[in-house]
Amino acid sequence: MTWRITRRYAPRVGTFVAFLRAINVGGTGILPMADLVKLCEKARFTHVQTYIQSGNVLFTSRSGASTVKATLEKALAVKLGKPVGVHLRTSVELDALLAANPFSAAAPNRVIVMFLDAAPTKDVLAAVKRPGGEELAVRGRELFIHYPEGQGASKLKVPFADVGTGRNINTVTKLAAMAHALD
Repeated sequence: MTWRITRRYAPRVGTFVAFLRAINVGGTGILPMADLVKLCEKARFTHVQTYIQSGNVLFTSRSGASTVKATLEKALAVKLGKPVGVHLRTSVELDALLAANPFSAAAPNRVIVMFLDAAPTKDVLAAVKRPGGEELAVRGRELFIHYPEGQGASKLKVPFADVGTGRNINTVTKLAAMAHALD
């Protein structure tokens, strides 16, 4: 009789950064960051951390991205009583998008990354009017927007504003560094 010895290895732990849409912005989707940490821990995510009050959370999980996204969206909907968009990225994806920033010469607080679930079509920016000299570029699942006069002064109607969520390059850079610390 031949015996086969097998070992079961735990699945690799992945680090995820979740960018939540419409959390703690303009009085909508109020969610204290301490509550967000508890919600994520209850969802069985580990090493949970938040960064600033605008719906940024990072954590590790043994589940894949689609399961993590569905779990977090469900938990947020239960907690807030309405759907909340979740856009997940890994540290590797954040590094790649920072390297692909077409406006890297601009002040990082004047460049916004709009996170999307899927890559938009190439012609999506053709009809966009840029009233303040704003520059827009699509790179993969992200829309980069350079606001030369600042976002607050802009009258730009941002494509995908109803489904995506934006963060400035300073925030994305900080979250990428925090994610690398968990990797």
